[in-house]
Amino acid sequence: MDTAIRLASVRRRAAEAAIWGVPYVNYRRMLDAAEEAGVSGPNQILYWSGLLDWRNQTLTPNPDVIYLMPFIDTANGPVVLEIPAAGAGAINGSVMNCWQAAIEEVGPAGVDAGAGGKYLIMPPGHDEPLPAGYIPMQSETFEVYALLRSLLNDGGPEQIDAAVEYGRRVRLYPLGGDPEDTIMVDAAGQLVDARLPWDVSFFAYLADLVQREPWLNRDRVMIDQLATLGIRKGEPFDPEPAVVDALEAGLRDAREWLDASYEDVIRPFTDAGRWGLPADPAIVQATGSGFTDDDLYPVDARGLSYTIAFFSSRHLGHGQYYMMTTRDAHGDPLDGGAAYELTVPPDAPVTGYWSVTVYNRSTHTFLDNAPRLGRSSQSPELERNDDGSVTITFGPVQNPDLPGNWIPTTPGVGFEVMVRFYGPTEALFNKSWKLPDLTRKQLA
Repeated sequence: MDTAIRLASVRRRAAEAAIWGVPYVNYRRMLDAAEEAGVSGPNQILYWSGLLDWRNQTLTPNPDVIYLMPFIDTANGPVVLEIPAAGAGAINGSVMNCWQAAIEEVGPAGVDAGAGGKYLIMPPGHDEPLPAGYIPMQSETFEVYALLRSLLNDGGPEQIDAAVEYGRRVRLYPLGGDPEDTIMVDAAGQLVDARLPWDVSFFAYLADLVQREPWLNRDRVMIDQLATLGIRKGEPFDPEPAVVDALEAGLRDAREWLDASYEDVIRPFTDAGRWGLPADPAIVQATGSGFTDDDLYPVDARGLSYTIAFFSSRHLGHGQYYMMTTRDAHGDPLDGGAAYELTVPPDAPVTGYWSVTVYNRSTHTFLDNAPRLGRSSQSPELERNDDGSVTITFGPVQNPDLPGNWIPTTPGVGFEVMVRFYGPTEALFNKSWKLPDLTRKQLA
């Protein structure tokens, strides 16, 4: 085959492979970051002994909860994830395979409904009888991880400490092992950089995937596609320089397409406004069904979702709901050098809390060196208006009239805003309660 034609094919297929492979690469970046933070092997838990700061460089994390991330490998047999009963605290989260597809939720909004329980995470093809007293979670992949949030009742120091203590009751151990052998690694104060790699290392991760995991039936069409890129089971991935250039060109094509698609997918949640769920309905449906619908496999929508997030839910809206915007009320991109206001109306539709968080528009991570990442209804310094509404301010300079409500931005860096609703109520979904857009203001 002519060299130019071959390299053009590599570039084209590299773009498609990248979109297909984003969820796995996202997972592997988190695993690598966990290992850099001190996780020394499989079946250990990375956690934070306080609220997150900007050094957590994962995709759109929540700075108002205590995070725990169990990394699980079932290659040597089933693994037990023990969730404590709710009461002294509560866990919200999902267990996912290495494609970031939720197997099930845990905690009060999950299978145990707050009673706690021993979740038995089983490897592909596991057919042994289920031991008594366990909640089964059958994985399609050997590698599994969970994203768990230990929730706060308010944002004060005592509640933060209580949420950490409650989260540390989570246990992770092989079936038949000792729960007290659980290993937890504290990432507080460390740089945990899980940003997606937009270079040839992206394809090295896909090559690892092919060696480490079984092919899912729905992905067998990719066997020949990846072989074109030099990725084959049982063979090393060692592309020549010209192929590396073509792979990275295809990766740039994929990234540009994903970024443009991101703007399109944030469809207005209400008839007017810029807020929307940052996920295509097709991926919400596919994840909710566990990808069991033979007529639905939204690879493009899935790739887009995992350029901006590292969590999926089987039952989105039960425990939490999200809305995102990248633009102000006039439709202009949010500018880190400008000032904005957002007034959250009274009687927010939550049984838990709401929060507002700022991220870098390009990387979907916290702004580098940001002294504050967001505000929530639990923030101790939050100032409320007489009618119960809350005016959040954004900008590079603190608004002197509302210092407790300010979220800093960075001049020269575009940003996006996510609002989270924990314990969303019907008023959110029937749209009787509506969130207004950000409005641009004069800098203080």
